Amino acid sequence: MNTPTLSFKETFFIGLMLFAIFFGAGNLIFPLSLGQAAGTNLLPAIMGFLMTGVGLPLLGVIAIGISKNEDVQSISAKVHPVFGLLFPVIIYLTIGPLFAVPRTGTVSFEIGIAPFLSEGLRTSGWGMILYSAVFFLVTYLLALNPGKVVDRIGKILTPVLLVILAILLVKSVVDPLGNVQVPLSSYESAPFFKGFQEGYLTMDTIGSFVFGLIVINAIRAKGVQQTKQIAKVCATAGIVAATGLAIVYIGLAYAGATSVETLGHLENGGLIITNVSNQHFGLWGNTILGIAITFACLTTSIGLVVACATFFNKLRPSISYRTYVLVLTIVSAVISNVGLTQIISFSIPVLVAIYPIVIVLIILTLFGSALKKRHAVYTWAVLFTGIISIFDGIAAAGFELSITAYLAEYLPLFSLGMGWLAPAITGGLIGFGLSLKKKKTYALNKA
Repeated sequence: MNTPTLSFKETFFIGLMLFAIFFGAGNLIFPLSLGQAAGTNLLPAIMGFLMTGVGLPLLGVIAIGISKNEDVQSISAKVHPVFGLLFPVIIYLTIGPLFAVPRTGTVSFEIGIAPFLSEGLRTSGWGMILYSAVFFLVTYLLALNPGKVVDRIGKILTPVLLVILAILLVKSVVDPLGNVQVPLSSYESAPFFKGFQEGYLTMDTIGSFVFGLIVINAIRAKGVQQTKQIAKVCATAGIVAATGLAIVYIGLAYAGATSVETLGHLENGGLIITNVSNQHFGLWGNTILGIAITFACLTTSIGLVVACATFFNKLRPSISYRTYVLVLTIVSAVISNVGLTQIISFSIPVLVAIYPIVIVLIILTLFGSALKKRHAVYTWAVLFTGIISIFDGIAAAGFELSITAYLAEYLPLFSLGMGWLAPAITGGLIGFGLSLKKKKTYALNKA
């Protein structure tokens, strides 16, 4: 019996779908900010960013592909049943109403609406209040019954947005706004590790656990059922998606790095891309870019609300899907009025705390066939990782603890934001040793 395979054309289009899933309109703001801050240290900084903004999300999709339909709940449950309940809730709140969904509203406002408002309306906050009310009302109505409308809008707008970005990036490379400046203090030393942590802000590695099944189901719908073949298609499609993401991120980072001489250091990527577009193409550039990004953010907002409402409704069916959609959109609308810079600032400590755990779960899932039922490896690796990453998150929030100085002195890579790495490996080894001992004890008792 012949094993079904996909042609390169079919795999290529799956790669484009994977690209569209990971490249939300909000993602384009972070490489720009990185470029401005990294300056002459742009190359190592963007390499670090690409690892967490591109590489790890694709590994996450592959991990889901080889895990036989497991999702974030079933994978998290290998650590502990309670963890299997709580961690997915944290994940969905993070990519949902606390950070990612409100960010779609603020990004689209900053880029698509704010440049055309009067100074008074923009600074008073009423512009954002009115806009968020309309934006999230549309999100609510379409999330109740998304159907094919969101898919059709997304399929049209993703290529349009990419064409607009391509024109902007080519213009930025051919006719840069200025010379690359010296890096800010945060990027003077260890720019690679700083860029690595900046990649957390895309939230795509977290999203890979949530949306990975979409890609897997698309592959299976074409007749491919064997795990090895699915993983192979994921890997090939991943290369397609990774290439596109890397080109866009590198181009945006360069545009940001060359904008400082003309624009100065701006507080967020939304302001940077708005001003870069205005410098190159004037009001028409802002208009076209604003329209494309507004609708792209809307489709992302609807998709995330649908995903979160579906998850919570499955978790607690006694509350209706419509109620979850209503609550999620109201909370997102309220938080969006905090402002883009503040939302990003608030999200950093949370992402610093949970991202290492997600990374460890992805790596363990990739080696799932070798670990089989050795859940102790998951438990101890995540436990040790979580202890350190929580301290990292507390430090990122600006709180100084005496233990932080101790960890910075004695724990490898802690000062670079990678202090969780050695404990993760140590915890995994302890868990593996305990699983061997447990298996040996079981065999002796059985004998």
